Amino acid sequence: MADILDEIIRKTKEDLEKRKVEYPVDWLGRSLAYNPFVPKDVQGFLRSTEENPYRIIAEVKKASPSKGIIREDFEPVEIAQAYEKGGADALSVLTEPHWFKGDKEYLGMIRRYVNIPLLRKDFIVDKYQVVEALAYGADFILLIAKALSRKELKELYEYARHLGLEVLVEIHDKADLVKAMFAGASIVGINHRNLETFEMDMTLSQKLIPLIPNSKIIVAESGINDHETVVELGKIGADAFLVGEHFMRQDDITTAIREVKYGAASE
Repeated sequence: MADILDEIIRKTKEDLEKRKVEYPVDWLGRSLAYNPFVPKDVQGFLRSTEENPYRIIAEVKKASPSKGIIREDFEPVEIAQAYEKGGADALSVLTEPHWFKGDKEYLGMIRRYVNIPLLRKDFIVDKYQVVEALAYGADFILLIAKALSRKELKELYEYARHLGLEVLVEIHDKADLVKAMFAGASIVGINHRNLETFEMDMTLSQKLIPLIPNSKIIVAESGINDHETVVELGKIGADAFLVGEHFMRQDDITTAIREVKYGAASE
């Protein structure tokens, strides 16, 4: 598992070369003229407020490298609608096809049926993928600091913002945080799962949040299964919580969201 991140990036770049030939960036750019979806104000949906202290980014995710298939009966639009009904503030949509069984088409499918922001969750290493995200209906994208050089992260970040997309910059340690601040990140995600070993460190938010400037929106990611964890992370400064596997394993997704967000199903 140690080199899985490198392997995913390698395969992503390989796929990209094929897509660039099949659908040149000029073609993608022209398709934007017919795109009826203007990116939403993502920060407004993710920043903690007194009325809505625990913002939930619910993940539409069929599989993962460490767990394999998580949800057999995978209907992206139905899942998305159940999430929104339960009180999700945004959706994370996996578009990586090999390890996560995602598809960028899911963005367009879901976009028509929900009114909350969509995150394109993928291993983004090229400006082409940023244009794709916009063309398929995303409101913000994930950039993983660990997968990019300082220069690459800043360039992709600025390009996405130039196109009107917001960016969630994911970090795993202090070195990543330095990169994120250099890029100008407004939304910082702390992933408790190590992308190289897949081990969880639920103390990571406690270690890194004190180092993040106050104005930033902080998203806690991975290992969040209950309201108690959300409350504890909220106390130390987390605004939003990205939850995937836990929701994907539930029969009643709407109730599961309410339990994590509000602490009770009967909200």
